[in-house]
Parts: sequence; C-alpha cells; structure tokens
Amino acid sequence: MSIFVSEFVGTAILLALGNGVVANVVLNKTKGHNSGWIVISFGWAIGVFVGVFVSAKSSGAHLNPAVTIALLYLNKIGWNVVPQYLAGQLLGAMAGSVIVWLSYLQHFTATDNAESVLAVFATSPAIKSSGHNFLTEFLATFVFILSILYIIAPSVSLGSLNALPVALLVLGIGLSFGGPTGYAINPVRDLGPRIMHQVLPIPNKGTSNWKYAIVPIFGPLAGGLLAAILFNYLN
Repeated sequence: MSIFVSEFVGTAILLALGNGVVANVVLNKTKGHNSGWIVISFGWAIGVFVGVFVSAKSSGAHLNPAVTIALLYLNKIGWNVVPQYLAGQLLGAMAGSVIVWLSYLQHFTATDNAESVLAVFATSPAIKSSGHNFLTEFLATFVFILSILYIIAPSVSLGSLNALPVALLVLGIGLSFGGPTGYAINPVRDLGPRIMHQVLPIPNKGTSNWKYAIVPIFGPLAGGLLAAILFNYLN
C-alpha cells in the first residue's frame, strides 16, 4: 500500500473500533449501554492494535498527526511525504466515523441526548476549562509520544504483536489521563469525526461544539512536538 492508503485504512479501522465502542456504551438500547470507561479504554486500545498492525509495514502506522510531526522534527521522514500522512489520517478518521454511524443508525434514532450523540464522534471535557483541558491533552500526548519514540523499531520482531506495546500504552493513557477530556491525544481522532457529526443526518444531534475543537487539535500537536524535542535532547 502507498503511504496515503496505508494511513487511510489504518486510521479508519482505529476510529471504527474506537468510536464504535463509545457508541456501544453511550447510545440507548445497545447491548453495552452504560458499560463504562474501562470498556471504552480497552476498545480504543484494540482499535490502535489493529490499526497499527494493518498499516505498520507500508507507512510505519503513524495514524496520528502528532506522531507524524514528531518524526518530521527528528528527521525520520521528509516534508514531501507529510501531506500523504495527514490526508490519509484525516480522511480515514472521517471514513471510520461513517462506519460507526451506519452500524448504529437505529440507536442514534433512539437516543435523544445530544451530548451522548456527540460523544460517539468527538471528545469533550468533564469540567469545562479551556486552559486546563488544553494542559491535560498536552501532557497526555507528551507522555504518549515520548513513550512511542522509545517503542519504535524494536530490536526483536514479534510480527503483528509489535503493535501490542502501543495498544497497551493507549490503554494506560486512557485509564490514567482520560478522565478530564476523554484523551483525544490525536488531532484527527477528534477533527475527522467532528466534521462527520456536523454533516451527517443524525436526529437530535445538537451542536458539534467547534469552540472546543481547538483543544484536542492543538494540545496533542504541541505535546507531541515537545516530546520529540526532549527525546532528541536525551538521545
């Protein structure tokens, strides 16, 4: 696969499984309704695991602009491939959101809580405070990207299980840092689905809350860049 196709497919799978588990938890009349945050964290970890091992061979499985920018800073990739990475990630995130929407059509109709509907697509803070919400996303992504930079290119290959450490890292980040903001730690994980929430014909969906979108977009980018700077200094 090309870089674009690899990132598109990997990110679509990541979002389909990740936001799929959110839909199962928050929408009405599902089998997993109200099953809780631990279920959501595990679902996202599995989404990352599958997305990474599907796309790792062809593109390195960035699936996240914060990873791409960090590797660009470290001269691991060149500017010429960055548009392919970012376009594949954003469009893949949008496609994964459509998969979730189609899978849960009846449950969206059965849910009249606009906040629950938005939660299937995009993150929102438990306590609204732009500065603290930005700090949480910044710090969570800093820990995430710094850890990934030490995980990349293991000396002993485990095949598809090479993706397991990243999945476990996402699980840990979700359980540890996910409470305040829902841990986007990935700009397209929030931006792509939020766009689809805006355009899809969903009953009772309310606003897409674009005012908050700056937090899960720029917080992770800033945190990832600082992680790359520190990694470069330490190594």
